[in-house]
Amino acid sequence: MAIVYQKSKGLTDTELHYCPGCNHGIIHKLVAETMEELGIIDSAVGVCPVGCSVFAYNYFACDMQEAAHGRAPAVATAIKRTHPDMPVFTYQGDGDLTSIGAAEIVHAAARGEKITTIFVNNATYGMTGGQMAPTTLIGQKTTTSPLGRTVEQAGYPIREAEMLATLDGASYVARVCVTDIPNLNKAKKAIKTAFQRQLDGDGFSFVEVLSTCPTNWGLSPVDACKWLQDNMVPYYPLGVIKDTRAEG
Repeated sequence: MAIVYQKSKGLTDTELHYCPGCNHGIIHKLVAETMEELGIIDSAVGVCPVGCSVFAYNYFACDMQEAAHGRAPAVATAIKRTHPDMPVFTYQGDGDLTSIGAAEIVHAAARGEKITTIFVNNATYGMTGGQMAPTTLIGQKTTTSPLGRTVEQAGYPIREAEMLATLDGASYVARVCVTDIPNLNKAKKAIKTAFQRQLDGDGFSFVEVLSTCPTNWGLSPVDACKWLQDNMVPYYPLGVIKDTRAEG
C-alpha cells in the first residue's frame, strides 16, 4: 500500500503536552516538515523559549538548546556565529519574544543575524495563567485585564512583524495563521521560505504565526479559530510584510 501521509521525521515520538486545540502542535509539524524537506534535520539547531513551548526540545528531532527567558535570539546568535554552516532557528511565544525578550529580538534583527525566528502569537501568556501580553488586543479580557485591555492603562498591542520589518537587517518577514487548510498551506510556504533564505545566506528571517489559546480564551477549539479570524487578523494582517528579494 502506498503511503500518502506520515508523521514528519523532524518530530520525535514524544507525546505533545499542549492543551487541546492549541496550535503549537500544528506549527511544530510545519517546522519539522520544512527541516525534513530541506534535508537539514541532522544539521539544524533550534533554541527553545520559556513559555508554553519550553519543552520543544523534546519534540523536534534536531539538536536543541534551551535559553533563559527571552534570550533565545542571543543564544541563537552565538550558535550561528560559532557554527555558521548550521541552520539555526528560535521558536518563541509572545511573552518570551515581545515582552522580556524585546531587546534581544530587535537587536538580532538589526544586526542581520543569519537566523530564523518562528514567533507564535496567541495574544496572552498561555503558560502562566492567561495574563495580558504585549500582543493582547484592545478590549480583550485576561486574568490581569478582567475588564478588557485599555489604551490608557496598557498602550497599544505591538505589531512585532511590522516593527522588525523596518530594520535593515531583516531580510524576510511574514505573518500567517493555521486556522484552516488554505492558511496552513500559506504558513508552510512562509516558514520554508524563511529557512531557505537563511540557507542562502540572507539576513534575519522571521515568521509570526497567529495562534489560538482555547484554554485561556475560554473557548472551544473551533470557536477559538473563529475568534482569531474575526479579531486578531484585522489587527494583525496576514501576508509577507518584507522581502528584500522582491524589493530588489
